[in-house]
Amino acid sequence: MARVVVVGAGLGGLAAAARLAAAGHAVTVLEQAPQVGGKLGWFERDGHGFDTGPSLVTLPQVLEDLFAATGAPLSQVLPLQRLDPAVAYRFADGTTTAVPGHREDVPARLDADLGPGSGAQWAALLTRAEAMWRATEQPFLRSPLAGAATLARLARNTADLRTIAPGRTLRGLGAAHLTDPRLRMLLDRYATYSGSDPRRAPAALLTVPYAEQAFGSWYVPGGLRRLPEAVAARAVERGTVVRTGTAVTEVLVTGGRAAGVRLADGEVLPADVVVCNADATSLYSRLLPPQAPVRRARAALRRVTPSSSGFVLLLALRGRTPGLAHHTVLFPTDYDAEFDALFGGRGRRGPKRPVADPTVYVSAPDDPATRPGADSESWFVLVNAPRHEPGTGVDWTSPGLADRHADQVLATMAARGLDVRDRVRWRVVRTPADLERETASPGGSIYGTSSNGARAAFLRPANASPVPGLFLAGGSAHPGGGLPLVTLSAEIVAGLIGPA
Repeated sequence: MARVVVVGAGLGGLAAAARLAAAGHAVTVLEQAPQVGGKLGWFERDGHGFDTGPSLVTLPQVLEDLFAATGAPLSQVLPLQRLDPAVAYRFADGTTTAVPGHREDVPARLDADLGPGSGAQWAALLTRAEAMWRATEQPFLRSPLAGAATLARLARNTADLRTIAPGRTLRGLGAAHLTDPRLRMLLDRYATYSGSDPRRAPAALLTVPYAEQAFGSWYVPGGLRRLPEAVAARAVERGTVVRTGTAVTEVLVTGGRAAGVRLADGEVLPADVVVCNADATSLYSRLLPPQAPVRRARAALRRVTPSSSGFVLLLALRGRTPGLAHHTVLFPTDYDAEFDALFGGRGRRGPKRPVADPTVYVSAPDDPATRPGADSESWFVLVNAPRHEPGTGVDWTSPGLADRHADQVLATMAARGLDVRDRVRWRVVRTPADLERETASPGGSIYGTSSNGARAAFLRPANASPVPGLFLAGGSAHPGGGLPLVTLSAEIVAGLIGPA
């Protein structure tokens, strides 16, 4: 039995703790915040409740695997509600479509809303995406990252390699298969699921819409915050100790291997294994001693583009909006202008800046747990935003900037048919600077590193660090950000550590 310390109680850290405790290890989870969940946060006031992070569950089988491996099945612990439609879209030209929650229903809906032939083109692209999924799921998403060895596994089958299209971008693949610019806009949006630019992100991100439409989009009644709470409870059931309000200031290295952690109050917790669920950049730049053998890992992080962040409005609204989907996306006229603002232009030149005419994402769950009464709504509104980078980029703490941008987002929503300005009881504004402060994610990057560039996915920090006994789980490590991938990262880490 090993003594395991997990740094951070985000979903990846909690899932790793549950698996390792179930495997017989003595596990302690340390979380700087007063509650578990990491970016899966919750805000409540005057009866209005909001998920402040992810608002959608995809690949539910990954969660089912986690609960089955650690005790009672997911269905006995946490109900999932399949969304249909999965998401409604409004385009700048006034057209709309609501993508059904089941893959087989999508083509007919697209034909009806966007014109004959749209559904067939999208279906053909998802067939290509399904082949990509089958080629990459086991050797990449469910296996440790091993640099050239991972590439070799993927390259072993030349047909699979052609399917993955390693030299193409998501934008390029869409342009080759989709004639309707609105369909191409739908596809581009999936790059933002990893905080990336579709003009530079690899074509393999086509697997994201495939996974969403093949396996469904799901909601947790009561809010997604119930998910980390349930995983934490499972970890505790298996013997894990969870300590919140406990900040880690150093990962100790003795004799060349991880030996425990030092807390902010000076307490030292010895460990045989340390699992870091904190951001990889924080780990390699701040938590490890200078002599730790992580020079190459630090250099790799410098070569990748950090993911974008998000600017959030929590809106407590009077009244109800008839016919509003659980998720609604309002597209701008010029999507490229948004990516230029986020990433500094196609060649990463030019200043990053708040998006002037952003894509607006609205999550408005029809869930009594999120509102004080039947005549109220609680909306989570998100627009993509550049990271918080005082001195070199956008300083989101600049006086007045957050409120000005919030007013602009509300005006943009009104111009696109969702004017709620006279219904707002109150609003809470959350900027990338707030996300950085609350989750210790540098700059407020939601996903750690982006997938910009053909090799970006292979430059993510590996789950086994260069320091023996130190492992990484979470969105900034392999295989990437998003609820299913951070849960898979925990599964990979638990497999690398092995049973007691």
